[in-house]
Amino acid sequence: MNWSALDWGILGPALVAGLLVLATHVPLGTQVLDRGIVFIDLAIAQIAGLGVIAADALGLSEGGVAVQAAAVCAALLGALLLTWTERRAPQQQEALIGVMFILAACAGILLLAGNPHGGEHLKDLLVGQILWVNTTQLLWLAGVSALLLSALWLGWVERLGRFGFYSAFALAVTASVQVVGVYLVFSSLIIPALGTRALRGPRRHGAAYGIGVLGYALGLALSALFDLPSGAVIVWALAACAALFAMLGRQGAAAP
Repeated sequence: MNWSALDWGILGPALVAGLLVLATHVPLGTQVLDRGIVFIDLAIAQIAGLGVIAADALGLSEGGVAVQAAAVCAALLGALLLTWTERRAPQQQEALIGVMFILAACAGILLLAGNPHGGEHLKDLLVGQILWVNTTQLLWLAGVSALLLSALWLGWVERLGRFGFYSAFALAVTASVQVVGVYLVFSSLIIPALGTRALRGPRRHGAAYGIGVLGYALGLALSALFDLPSGAVIVWALAACAALFAMLGRQGAAAP
């Protein structure tokens, strides 16, 4: 255990990134769970990642505006397709989301097949590089988060119907997947919402944010102390916090 590894200069920006991800993913995650389309985040995140991989394959500058545009366009096209499939085949929507995920994942593998650093690139996309987040990424994430939260608060997303929801989801996932990776995007959306499913309204969102903040803080600290991959430890920390909250909630409800 290395206590000197608890360096705020490294962990601080990573925690800020996690908080920005949670800002949009908690309210969207509760909607995803309530709609019963749990794997939409994995599909959209993978499609956004495919946009990044395609931009890289075309030789575009890593982390540049063109790469961001490619990721956003790919995610919005995925949102448009999901809107169409939900209208045409609502009963098969979850299965179609799964098919989109696996197709996007395989397309990414094919595009990276000739890249000598393809394995590392794919790992970064899945697990993320939250410890090495930079100021530009944080500002981009903060801007998108503020825009989406305003749209959710003012009801613009609901007015646009299915496509509004899928588009908001696509933008949120695109902004976060390049910072925290596919696994943490899924975990940030689903785990806090799952742990607070017995609650309703503002209480649910407040508890979900609490689980998310504690999970990110605990996961970052443990990963630094034991020199373990941050993304994977944060996922486990989020799951542990959500499970503990749900267990305590059941015990409280059962008490006379």
